[in-house]
Amino acid sequence: MTSPTSRRIRIGIGGMAIESSQFCPHRSAYDDFRITRGRALLDRYTWTRPDAGPAGPVEWVPLVHAVAVPGGPVERTAYDRIKAELTGRIRESGPLDGLVYDIHGAMSVVGLDDAEADLTDAVRAATGPGTLISAAMDLHGNVSRRFAAQLDLLTAHRMAPHEDAWETRERAARKLVERLVHGTGRPHRAWVQIPVLLPGEKTSTRLEPARSLYGRLASVEAVDGVVDAALWVGYAWADEQRCRAAVVVTADDAALAVAQAGSLARAYWDARRDFVFAGPTGDADSCIARAVASSARPFLISDSGDNPTAGGAGDLAYMLGRLLADEELASGRVTALHPGITDPEAVAVCFGAGVGGEVTLAVGGRFSAGTGPHAEPYELTGTVTALEDGAAPGSGGPRGNPAYDGSGRSAAVTRGGVTVVLTERRRPFHTRADFGSLDPLAYDLVVVKIGYLEPELHAMAADWLLALTPGGVDQDLLRLGHHKVLRPLYPFDDEGFEEPDLTPALLQGLPARPRPPRGRTTGL
Repeated sequence: MTSPTSRRIRIGIGGMAIESSQFCPHRSAYDDFRITRGRALLDRYTWTRPDAGPAGPVEWVPLVHAVAVPGGPVERTAYDRIKAELTGRIRESGPLDGLVYDIHGAMSVVGLDDAEADLTDAVRAATGPGTLISAAMDLHGNVSRRFAAQLDLLTAHRMAPHEDAWETRERAARKLVERLVHGTGRPHRAWVQIPVLLPGEKTSTRLEPARSLYGRLASVEAVDGVVDAALWVGYAWADEQRCRAAVVVTADDAALAVAQAGSLARAYWDARRDFVFAGPTGDADSCIARAVASSARPFLISDSGDNPTAGGAGDLAYMLGRLLADEELASGRVTALHPGITDPEAVAVCFGAGVGGEVTLAVGGRFSAGTGPHAEPYELTGTVTALEDGAAPGSGGPRGNPAYDGSGRSAAVTRGGVTVVLTERRRPFHTRADFGSLDPLAYDLVVVKIGYLEPELHAMAADWLLALTPGGVDQDLLRLGHHKVLRPLYPFDDEGFEEPDLTPALLQGLPARPRPPRGRTTGL
C-alpha cells in the first residue's frame, strides 16, 4: 500500500461497448459504432467537469470510446480497428495512473470466444502493470476469470431496466479516484461464476427475486473493508463457455471478499427457479387477441424475440403479419402502431412516394431472410402516413445511449388499422420522443420490439403483455440451440443437477506503482 498523494493523477477514459447475439444473422460493422474522442468523450460524462467534485486532483485523458446498438457479432475487421485505436491511444498518452474502462460485457466478435477478455488483455498490455483499471459494465455481461483477472475494479448496473447506467460509470470512476488519491493500491477480487443463464426479461429488478438480490449489493458494499459488490446475470444469447451468472466482490480484506462473494452466489443459485418473466406472456396471436379484446388503452405488446436493444436483428416482419391477420385490426375497427422494422430499401420507396402515396413493399428480412419462415419479408400494400428525416432526440444524448442518436430516416405506412414504422437503421423506440410526429397514445395497441418495458413505455402502458416471438433474442433459450456453453447449466439442465461448487476464486491484489506528477487538475 502506498501513502496518500496530492499530486495530479492521470486517468484515461475509453472502451468498446456492444451487446451481441450470436443467434442473430446481423453483423455489426465499423459504421454501426459511434466513435467518440477528445473533448466530446470528456463531455459524455458529468464527472469529468472541473467543478464535478472534490474527490481528488485528476487529469482526465480522453482515449476513444466506441458504442453501438446491440446486434449480431462484430465483424473482425471492425473489432481489430477499434482495438488498435484504443490500445494505440493508450500507448501514445504516456503513463496512466488509472483507466476508466467503459464497456458492456456481452460483446461477441466473429472468430473469438471471449471478446472482452481478448480486448482487455490488449488494453492491459498497453497500459502496463502499474495502471489501475476500473471497468463499468452492464449486468447482462459475461465475466470470465481471464477477463476479471486483468482488472483491478469492476462493477455493474444494479437496476434492470438500467436506470442507473450512468451512476454505474460514475461509481467506477469514483472508486478508482479514491484508491489512487489515497494510495490504497489494488484490492482483492473474489470471483465466482454461477451455473445459471437466464434471459434479461426474467431478471428484472422490478420483481423478486432480482429486486432483493440486487438490493443486497449496496449493503455489502457498505461493510467496512469492502470496496464494491457486483452481480451479473450473464448474456443468454451468446453461446460461449463464459455465458453464465457471476459475482465479484472487491475488498481490501481477502477473506471478507471471498465470504461475501460466496454468500451472494449461494443466494442467486438458491433463487434460480424463482425468476419469472417481467410481465404476463403468450405467443403473438394470443397476445394480440387479448390486447384487442381489452378495454385498456394504450395496450402495449413486446415483440421480444426481435428486440434490437438486446441483440435482435430488428428486421423481422413476423409481428406485422400477425397483426394484419387479426380481423379487427385489418378492418381498422382497432388500431395499432408497430415500430420499427429495419428496412432501408422500403424507407427509400416511401420517401419517393411521399406522404399520401400508395406503396407496395416487401417489408423486412434484410438481414434475416432465409433463416426460417418467421424471417421472410411480408408483402405490404398501404399508404405512407408519415416521414421523418432523422432520429428524434430520445434515447441518446449525455444521459442515454449515444449509439441511438442519428438513426436515419423513417417512414410510417398504414394498412387497415395498423401503422408500421420502417427505419433506415436499427434503432429502439423507448421514449415518447423516439416516436417523432406519431403519437403512441392515439392508438389502441402499441407493439414495440423490446423485452421488458423501459420506464417511459412502462408509464405509458394501461396494460402490457410480453409476446414470446421468434428471433435472435428468443426468450425460449432451449429452442435456440446452444452447444458451446458449459454444462450442466440451469435451465438447460435441472433435474439431477449436482450441487455446484460456488467457492470464489481470489484474484490477488498488488500495490499500484507510483508515478510522477503531471498534467492539469479536475475533480470527480
